[in-house]
Amino acid sequence: MDMTSRELLREALLLPPEARAALAAELIESLDGGETDEGVEAAWATEIRRRLADVDAGTTKTIPWEEFRRRIMTAAGAPPR
Repeated sequence: MDMTSRELLREALLLPPEARAALAAELIESLDGGETDEGVEAAWATEIRRRLADVDAGTTKTIPWEEFRRRIMTAAGAPPR
């Protein structure tokens, strides 16, 4: 990462969480480079609605972010933090 990228990152980290999330989404989307498959987008939207309905109905057990992150890192073989 060059100096400009580091400076940009440093500035981005000062943004509020919602703005950082929006920026991250835009950056990730820019890497895709291809056209959006509307069928895939519709399927994901349906799945998201289904999962949210499960959470709202209390039929899904949630876990704190810290636990979820620990599980992801463990599964990826990353050292615990």
